[in-house]
Amino acid sequence: MQAIILAAGMGKRLGELTGNNTKCMIRVNGKTLIERMLGQLDMLGLSRITIVIGYKGQVLRDFISTLDIRTPVDYVTNDIFDRTNNIYSLFLARERMLEDDTLLLESDLIFEDRVIDRIIRDERPNIALVARFENWMSGTVVTIDESGNITRFVDAEHFSFKKTDSYYKTVNIYKFSREFSVSHYVPFLEAYCTALGNNEYYEQVLSVISRIDRSSLKALPLECGEAWYEIDDIQDLDIAETIFSDRKTEAISSRYGGYWRYPGMLDFCYLVNPYFPNKRMTCEIKSNFRTLISHYPSGRRVNNLIAARNFMVRPSFITVGNGAAELIKSLTENVITGKTGFVFPTFEEYPNRLRTEDRVVFVPDNPDFSYTAEDLTDYFSDKDISALVIVNPDNPSGNFMSRDEVLSLCGWAGEKGIRLVIDESFVDFSSNIQNNSLIDNNILKKYPHLAVVRSISKSYGVAGLRLGVLASSDRELMSAVNSDLAIWNINSFAEFYMQIFEKYLNDYRKACARFIRERERFLSELNGIRFLRIIPSRANYFLCEVLHPFTASGLTAELLEKYNILIKDCSRKKGFGGRNYVRIAVRDKKDNSRLIDILKELQCSL
Repeated sequence: MQAIILAAGMGKRLGELTGNNTKCMIRVNGKTLIERMLGQLDMLGLSRITIVIGYKGQVLRDFISTLDIRTPVDYVTNDIFDRTNNIYSLFLARERMLEDDTLLLESDLIFEDRVIDRIIRDERPNIALVARFENWMSGTVVTIDESGNITRFVDAEHFSFKKTDSYYKTVNIYKFSREFSVSHYVPFLEAYCTALGNNEYYEQVLSVISRIDRSSLKALPLECGEAWYEIDDIQDLDIAETIFSDRKTEAISSRYGGYWRYPGMLDFCYLVNPYFPNKRMTCEIKSNFRTLISHYPSGRRVNNLIAARNFMVRPSFITVGNGAAELIKSLTENVITGKTGFVFPTFEEYPNRLRTEDRVVFVPDNPDFSYTAEDLTDYFSDKDISALVIVNPDNPSGNFMSRDEVLSLCGWAGEKGIRLVIDESFVDFSSNIQNNSLIDNNILKKYPHLAVVRSISKSYGVAGLRLGVLASSDRELMSAVNSDLAIWNINSFAEFYMQIFEKYLNDYRKACARFIRERERFLSELNGIRFLRIIPSRANYFLCEVLHPFTASGLTAELLEKYNILIKDCSRKKGFGGRNYVRIAVRDKKDNSRLIDILKELQCSL
């Protein structure tokens, strides 16, 4: 068996990275694509490797000559690479295909060793590696039947986003037998180029063959977790460096989201409601997509009116933010001044925006990091603070103070002249949700020193919309924050979501009740894992102490690298003192059960 690598293209979309060298010479975590690919092919005992070169061909040849590759390497040159597509590059190498079984690869790929091993070990002679289609993918897609036959190559004209569940993306790694090349591929390739020219793609030839002889080419779907990536632009390069990083957990976590670009990854790190919005609400938003994407949203004043209606408070008492993060930034920059009290460990978006010397920190002296309003008043009563920030339920501990407790804290703070900020982003995951929120006209009027922050992302399950609210009866505070925000600080989709939410209020409450039931079931299962100590929670996550033989970082890395599951390593968070804690989000029953099965598997291996 031989390999043919197509490497003639210019890689214009990579900009300056391909100004002086070819696309396959870009580096992923310090190693060029071609160096990695040749090293993988060199382990297969191939008869030769043919590389079709064009743009910066001599530069590529010179570089490859410095590599320690035992397999013979030869070259075919596409002199008109700037006026042709990959069908012509393969056409130039067609005589090689008639001489031996062939692995065909494109040079802009990066993949694990086991990806190429899969296609080599498969006994079927003619195979296209494919992966489940994801909506961010581009390029050739196919459909396959139950026998693994490629039934159709779907071109751009016939592509339908309504059918994406049935699509597979070609990985651009193929295995062709010599007999297939002689009887099918090369004759069709020659005829296609003669009839339609050289500015086409070699997959179009395969499309014709699959229509004539469906059983001639089989699909080999990659399994979940078998990593590969095609690099066409700088964003692809960035994602590839994350996927193939030696420090994958750190690289993934530093992205702070966008995990839909990582196929098959289960995210137990970020915290959203798995049961809301429901299908009907999602369909209503979809049905208005064209209108929403093409029109400006209303200004901030109008959106504040919608939020006031939804939370049943005065419009002057509430403002909408582009996520709670925007409101937190405005609060800490324009309102909170001087020494500020915090409970650690906590959500660090607040304290990280203040100087270290302005933080006055209380750390609960118990293994569950639990505390009461009385604990807080006892600790902060003799501290010189102008503000106190509390997350309730707290993140990551899940500690929850009842509404009566928090109101007692409001009274104490008022007597002490302390600005009290309560972040209740997770409050609807507690029991009796209709009576726990502080966003209430009477409460806000009674305690003008109170500011309540709520993220709409969390319990409402719409993290991608970036919505949050801030409520207070303090006119100066609200004026300062509103003046700091842009007039169009949320988009039309977020506005529309708020506009229709009232219709789905009962569905939302049912979703929260369903979530609480699943949280209790998940807790029971987690308590059966011997290397975890689970801390009770009233939020949508559990703080877990990691016990011997695992460490927090070790468990986090093993789950991500072996099982494509992301959890939060809390060992670096302030307040833990480097001790081994992780945070595990509560997802739906299917996902939670998968995690439990894997944790049990790890437990059995001890």
